[in-house]
Formats: sequence, C-alpha cells, structure tokens
Amino acid sequence: MPDLEVDWHAGWPSAKHDPAPEIQSHAADEHTIIMRQNKSVNYEAPFMFLLFGNERALLIDTGATPEPEYFPLRDTVDEHVEEWLSRHPRRGYELLVAHTHGHGDHKAGDGQFAGRRRTTVVGPSLEEVVAHYGFDDWPATPRQVDLGGRIVDVIPGPGHHKAATVFYDRWTRMLLTGDTMYPGRLYVQDWDAFEATVDRLVAWSEAHPVSHVVGCHVEMSVQPGLSYPRGWTYQPDEAPLPMTVEQLHELQRAVREIGGAPGKHVYDAFEVWFEAE
Repeated sequence: MPDLEVDWHAGWPSAKHDPAPEIQSHAADEHTIIMRQNKSVNYEAPFMFLLFGNERALLIDTGATPEPEYFPLRDTVDEHVEEWLSRHPRRGYELLVAHTHGHGDHKAGDGQFAGRRRTTVVGPSLEEVVAHYGFDDWPATPRQVDLGGRIVDVIPGPGHHKAATVFYDRWTRMLLTGDTMYPGRLYVQDWDAFEATVDRLVAWSEAHPVSHVVGCHVEMSVQPGLSYPRGWTYQPDEAPLPMTVEQLHELQRAVREIGGAPGKHVYDAFEVWFEAE
C-alpha cells in the first residue's frame, strides 16, 4: 500500500515570498515518487508521477511551466533517477514521458526533456497517443506499458480532453485519473465521452484492486462542497489528494443525475462543470 499521507504545500499568503521549493516530492514507496508544482509558481499546482521499473522509469505529466529556471522539473527528475539508480544499478536506463492529457498545465515542461539521452516523450495529441500505445480500437480497449517488472495499464479516458488517458499502476494499485477525477472542478468537454469514461473506470475498479484514486489537482477545501476560487495561489485547508473507489461511484451517480445538463454541479467531494456547445 503506497504512503499517501502527505502534508502537501498549498501555496503561501504572498506568492513572491513563498519559502518552499518550486517542486515538492514525496516517496509513496521505494519505487514511486509523487511531485507537486508549487502554487506560488503556478496556481494550477499540478501533480506529477514518477514510476520506476527495472528497465525504465515513467514520468506522467510535466507540469504547467516551461522555463526550468522557474520550474526545474528535469533537474528534479534526474536527481530522483540518479538516487534510484544508486540503490538499483542498471545500464542503459530509459525514461518514458507521458501525459494524462494534452492541456497546457500537464505538458508545459516537455521541452525540458528534449535531447535527454534514452528518453521518449509521448506527444499529447490523439494521433500521437493512439500511435504510441497501439490503440487500434480507441477508446475501447486499454493497452500496457512494461517498465520491467512493473506493468502500467493505459486506459482511454476521453471526455475532459479527447486524448485523455488514465494509468493503473499494478505495483501500487493506484488509479491515476488525471483531470477526469480529482477533488476539484471536473471540466467536461464531451459529455457522452466523459460518461463512458466514468463507466469504464468504475468497471475497471470492480475488476481490479484499487488502493487509491489519484488525480492531478486539489481545488476542494476540507469543507464538503466548498472549492477554492480559480486562480488562488493559497489553499491552507485543502482536501486530501487521494480519493476512493466509493467516490468514483459517487461521480458515476452524479453523471447519471446531471444527464448532460449544462452548468456547475456541486457535490461534496467534487464539482462537475459542463458547458454545452
């Protein structure tokens, strides 16, 4: 069971005086690092995930800021890789950089990995995602990434973004849901696709053991049904990052209840925002 009991840094009353580093890292276990971008650098404060296998590591998402001087993601990842390799020596160790989806706050740091040796960056477009993972029946059937002794399932997850994917890590049993499910504002681009994705994830969680449902943001407060306003860089009483399978079922019930009606729909652990075209 991964350790997700973390006091995540949630910004500072004055962003320019924030003493915390640009990236906070937490070892969920010996082979799994969760990182969060500081809200004082970018209010989105996305989470990123670094999973180590015997042959390669998988970095999921690259944050909201491209410039390494403000957001040293590559240096941080390289330090984690070097530290892991010091305990588990390997030759020719590779890095795969992937995304939960193609919005800017999840891919801005991609350029920092350009030219890095033994590194593959999966493009964020639907065409690139389908080609890399071999989805010949998108979005029907999941695919797999083998990190070497660690399998990660890649589950199609369109709805919030047309090329969204959800990652299931068989090692930690975490379901990494990106912006499809997290304690915050769930923006729906395509209602039918979103409903199908939620059903797909519920079915997956019924067929596989899930330790935690983990998204890429926190926007809700500890008070049920109350979110922080968009753009705030300080959330002193934010909800915890990990969610539960039961809350995933609650999202499924909410989607049924909303039925594609446009608007802001508020629930205890999340909000669903949908604006019909």
